Amino acid sequence: MINIHALAAELTSAYAECRTLSTPPSSRDGLDLPTAYAVERELMRKRRSDGHKTAGIKVGYANKAIWRVLKLETLVWAHMYDDTVRYAEANAATLSIAKMISPKIEPEIVFKMKAPLSAGVTDAGAALQAVEWLALGFEIIDCPYADWKFQPADFVAAYGLHAALVVGEPRPVTQSNISELVEQLAKFTVRLSNNGQVIEEGSGRNSLRSPALCLAELASAMAKLDGADPLAAGDLVSSGTLTESTPIQSGATWTASVEGIDLSTLTVTLL
Repeated sequence: MINIHALAAELTSAYAECRTLSTPPSSRDGLDLPTAYAVERELMRKRRSDGHKTAGIKVGYANKAIWRVLKLETLVWAHMYDDTVRYAEANAATLSIAKMISPKIEPEIVFKMKAPLSAGVTDAGAALQAVEWLALGFEIIDCPYADWKFQPADFVAAYGLHAALVVGEPRPVTQSNISELVEQLAKFTVRLSNNGQVIEEGSGRNSLRSPALCLAELASAMAKLDGADPLAAGDLVSSGTLTESTPIQSGATWTASVEGIDLSTLTVTLL
């Protein structure tokens, strides 16, 4: 049997020491998803005992096309924390990645919950009824596994690879704009640029056909896991990457801009 406390400590040390594990736990120890979520809960317990608060949830594998290949029944997720989330000022931020192992950047839609979201919601508009605001964001992911080779269980056990989240200017979700947002979230496009050069292009459809539908799927996925707290008012949700994940280095300035939805362009300069 896998020692959950030992694996949590091993992964924490790998990140702290900026080193990779040569073999992921799924290959080395037979780590499965239920055990991986137990490791994730142990990491959360330790973070809380160190004085940190959970800030919300990040989503992984928000692309149904790969579920069958990876033997997934739904998306996966992990917690974010008060010291990993920051809000951009005037839609610009700086972020140090000096202590990260092999970071990548992902533009995502970030939601802030104003109410709990129940399992079983399959309608984007119904999901948005529980949302206070949405914003464009950058999630920075970092991998403790050699060559970025891992399975979903390894992903979950390693904080969901979450290293940081930069949140742009919020757009309120109101009763009067929900129907408009439902349409826009399924169709908008995004461009990811590095020092002014377009590197990746993507769409809201890349997150389970709409980030709002991804939010609904997350609520159902969390409800299926014994011991998991449901989404609650105040939680942030980073709803899955809109483009391919892209390697990053210090000294670069990254920009995400969208068309088809009223969200401000977001810029982060990496230190």
